[in-house]
Amino acid sequence: MSSKSDEDFSCPICHDIYKDPVVLSCSHSFCKACLQRWWRGKQDLLCPCCKSKSSTGNPPRNLALKNLCEAFFKERDRRGSVKSEVLCSLHAEKLRLFCLDHKEAVCLVCRDSKKHTDHTFRPIDEAAQDHREELQKHLKPLQEKLKKLEQVKANWDQTAQHIQVQARHTEKQIQEQFEKLRQFLKKEEEARITALREEEQQKSKMMKEKNEALSRDIAALSHTVRVTEKELRAEDASFLFNYKAAVDRVQQRPLQDDPQLLPGALIDEAKHLGNLTFNIWNKMKEMVSYTPVILDPNTADPELVVSEDLTSVRSGERRQLPKNTERTKFSCSALGCQGFDSGTHSWDVEVGDNKDWELGVLGEHSQMSKSLQAGLWRIMFFNTKLTAFSTSGPEQDLSLKKKLQRIRVCLDFDEGELSFYDLDSNTHIHTFKHTFTDTLFPYIYTESRLAVKILPVKVSVTVEQPS
Repeated sequence: MSSKSDEDFSCPICHDIYKDPVVLSCSHSFCKACLQRWWRGKQDLLCPCCKSKSSTGNPPRNLALKNLCEAFFKERDRRGSVKSEVLCSLHAEKLRLFCLDHKEAVCLVCRDSKKHTDHTFRPIDEAAQDHREELQKHLKPLQEKLKKLEQVKANWDQTAQHIQVQARHTEKQIQEQFEKLRQFLKKEEEARITALREEEQQKSKMMKEKNEALSRDIAALSHTVRVTEKELRAEDASFLFNYKAAVDRVQQRPLQDDPQLLPGALIDEAKHLGNLTFNIWNKMKEMVSYTPVILDPNTADPELVVSEDLTSVRSGERRQLPKNTERTKFSCSALGCQGFDSGTHSWDVEVGDNKDWELGVLGEHSQMSKSLQAGLWRIMFFNTKLTAFSTSGPEQDLSLKKKLQRIRVCLDFDEGELSFYDLDSNTHIHTFKHTFTDTLFPYIYTESRLAVKILPVKVSVTVEQPS
């Protein structure tokens, strides 16, 4: 049954599935109502297909075909292939033709009506195919647009997830940095309190010893005073008898200057509290660093790994990162987070034993441009060869007397100069000269697992005296 189609069960007159089929003596079957309409007003009861004359005007029902049609309907319903049939609103007939003039589907009765006189028709299936192709042409741009929007949404979903990852990672880094500061402050607090308590113990011990010595002197002197006062209260004979001894006792206690505390006996509060916060801040420079150029991880190629402190970069496993406008179009490269549009700037870069690196600057508008070489000034080291390349001039081979380890990049925006120096030998490598108009961002490229690192500068604290 599943191999049968609508045509196998279609009435030759209405071309629809048989309804109450009857069979003629010639074996052709028709819907009973269709056959009666066909014969209406005709003298001869001929078969609509083979023109054979029917022996009766009331042909028998074709029960076998009726059962097959019912089974076919049930099978289509089960397979979900039966759809609501669209009928002509005027004649309740199946729409079999398409009027090209009125651009509408019509039934066979409509075709012969005055409304469609001299109109051009196409079979419904042909017209449907033609119009499907036409609609498909209009649909294609929408499908392409939908695909792009779905890609954008997928990237935005990835971006939303990546934002969460970035936030948690950054939060962890912030906590770790503050924990280091807290540990430093805690140790500094403990050290200063320990110094205070040591001074307290030392000076308290000194005062205890002095008090004990003074107490002994007071006790001895008090004894002499009491004994002498007692002698003074004695009778004359007794007093005179003991007089010489009393005088000797008193004279053995010579009067000395009152004891005095030496300078510095008190706690030196000025030493412990004077400019306390400044002194701690000044000492903190030993544990903190300042790097003139900080790399922006959002600009780094997915194959690059930026260090936790955002000062070095190296090649690594490619990561699945969302697309964003900041990410550089240059493979295996990263940019500084701050651009320069005036003034002088310099930063030192350690390339070490890295055998594949590039250093320079990239223009902001060049980053947005489709041209990968627009607005880029750089020196390139690859396969023991050092080269200078820029938008404003031809590629130039540079002499390399010794292996470069540390390089200083100097940008004088206003004078239009970008210079490179060997920091270890303090020798000039190359200078680009160009009238810069675009904001320039520090640029680093590497395909090596060895990191290229921006070096910190020395941190100092100075105090300016009022003039």
